[in-house]
Amino acid sequence: MIRPAHCAASSLTSDDIAEHSMRSLRSRLSALWLMLAVSGAATGYLLVESFQQSADARVARAQDLVVRACRDIADRYQFFVSGWSGAPVDDKLKQDLLPVVRSALSGAPGVEGGIWQAESGSLAYAYPTYEGTGPKTDLPAAELSVIQQVNGDAQRSGRPSTAANAGRSQSLIVHACPLRGPLQNVTAWTMTRAAIAEGPAYTHLLIGLVVLALTLLGSAIWLAWILLSWSRRIAMIETALSKPTDKADLPQLPHTGARELDRLVDAVNDAGQRLSAERSRATAAERLAAVGRLSANLAHEIRNPIAAMRLKAENALASSDPARKDSALEAILQQVARLDALLRDLLAMTQASQPKARGVDLASFLQSTIDPHRELAARRGLQLRTIVPASPHASCFDPAQLQRALDNLILNAIQNTPDGGEIVVAAQIDAGRLLFRVTDSGPGIDETIKHCLFEPFVTTRADGTGLGLAIVREIARAHDGEAQLGHTHTGSSFEISLPWQPS
Repeated sequence: MIRPAHCAASSLTSDDIAEHSMRSLRSRLSALWLMLAVSGAATGYLLVESFQQSADARVARAQDLVVRACRDIADRYQFFVSGWSGAPVDDKLKQDLLPVVRSALSGAPGVEGGIWQAESGSLAYAYPTYEGTGPKTDLPAAELSVIQQVNGDAQRSGRPSTAANAGRSQSLIVHACPLRGPLQNVTAWTMTRAAIAEGPAYTHLLIGLVVLALTLLGSAIWLAWILLSWSRRIAMIETALSKPTDKADLPQLPHTGARELDRLVDAVNDAGQRLSAERSRATAAERLAAVGRLSANLAHEIRNPIAAMRLKAENALASSDPARKDSALEAILQQVARLDALLRDLLAMTQASQPKARGVDLASFLQSTIDPHRELAARRGLQLRTIVPASPHASCFDPAQLQRALDNLILNAIQNTPDGGEIVVAAQIDAGRLLFRVTDSGPGIDETIKHCLFEPFVTTRADGTGLGLAIVREIARAHDGEAQLGHTHTGSSFEISLPWQPS
């Protein structure tokens, strides 16, 4: 029976579905990685910016604090020297200036400072908010050079001067402002320290960045492992599905080791087993149905010749004319020959032997196949030609069985092509298939019998048995192939498609 024409609409194969699924999985995991990377980068940037802004703000606040503290010293110094004409710089003066500095710095936590004279050095120093075990009265020796420099700059320029020295963990800020009064070359100075790096804020930032880096690295490794692992396992399933099998059943898929994929593998394997069982039952039912149709058609085909022979024999017995008896015997012999041809074709279809494949040259095979038909084609004025692949190919099949199948197709084409027509016998290799095609320029196939064209006893000729195309189909199936009606605009085209096995 002719297979239905393939739908023109495109459809996804299992390989296409697996490929689209894999692309979807990769795209989703890649999108997840991208979002994670962007989030990590944004978080790291915000952490660094937050810390940087916090450090800059602390330095700015510290600078503002020392400026205000220096101004407070200057205000209190002006009150101290008001109405005073001056005195020599001695210990008594230094003791008198000390309360001035203390009172000015008492409201500035973390700020130390004093009064400085270019010629005498420090006139007063105080650190009232010092958190040590006792009051601090000595100038910080490590910062003395910076203090001297800043006071000198303020004294020479007559304007406030600030110096900020940034270290690894903190920034030292020293500010000096000139003082007006009876004493010459006197400046007030203040100093504080602002933490900028190593400390609680820096430790928190460092821990956050380390955790973020480890999270990103672990996520990248984890996602890469998932992608590679799933790619490997899906490729394993694709390879198992693409392996050729002797039957049309689904192959048995191996387990991948991934629980989710293995559940799908088990489902596919179970579906394949059910499909195989259903296919076996359908095949058995189809065989029974075919046997029923074959028996009915065979009974019909045998009954007609028997009825004709019985009628001729009865007429011959009833007649005394020898010529009529001879005519009846000739008619009976014709019906016997018809029955013999019917049974011979039936045996050829039902008892097809196993193909004996061997290497065959396509060009010489087609030539030897059409040569016996050239005389009959010439008598009917038909042109008979072959088309073979451009490059020589040797294929592996049973030449005797394939020649018999092509003989049936060529004879059908000759009988159905009007005088002056053309018959083309072609062979081609395409997509791993060996295709034989017999095309004629006749009137084509009647639409009413296209659906059952390869069924036994289906014929449009009164002298035909209707088994020729059925034999062609059985020979094709014995080679793991199929016979079908091809597509052509004029005439008819029959195709035998086999798996191509190079010799």
